[in-house]
Amino acid sequence: MMGPNGLCYSILTLLLASLVVMGSPGPSTISATAMGAAYGFRRSLGYVSGLIAGTVTVLLAVAAGVIAILLSVPHGAFMLTAVSAVYILYLAFKIATAPPLSRRDDQADAPAFSGGFLLAVANPKAYLATAAVFAGVSLFRNQQLLDAAAKIALLTGMIVAIHMVWLLLGASLSRFLQDPRVSRIVNISLAILLIAATLVAVLE
Repeated sequence: MMGPNGLCYSILTLLLASLVVMGSPGPSTISATAMGAAYGFRRSLGYVSGLIAGTVTVLLAVAAGVIAILLSVPHGAFMLTAVSAVYILYLAFKIATAPPLSRRDDQADAPAFSGGFLLAVANPKAYLATAAVFAGVSLFRNQQLLDAAAKIALLTGMIVAIHMVWLLLGASLSRFLQDPRVSRIVNISLAILLIAATLVAVLE
């Protein structure tokens, strides 16, 4: 087992890698920001909780080796990509056409937990990115169970923090969205950005 200094260095490396890979703009993080901007912080929490739960599910699947099963299924990755693409187009439409906050009924439907969960688990690129981070750093050599448990705990914390930061960023824009014209411009821009981020993720 490595010494305290080596362990701290490995933990820092893991966290920085997760920040770069999981925290960079992508379908999940951009959609969290767009939800916050379009619906506000409180009414976006259900959807973002779904994103978090779905991303943690991806993490657990990677840790359990499910990614190997997924990629071994004929056309499995393509099917997940297709499902994800259809839902993202629907989500982009919802964001682009969301009414300004000043005109919105507080009971108006916002995308729910299930939508966020679906988006998070239906993107095969998320499995590959998570696998790269998970396998890239070893915290406890020759102690596989402890190593996996520690990485799952640390990465789960990062998943929650990253999504909440992106949601707060979007919600911070909401105060500027009382004006219908500004609201429409911002919502359409975020919808386009969501589609663009998805295309980049799929084509990489």
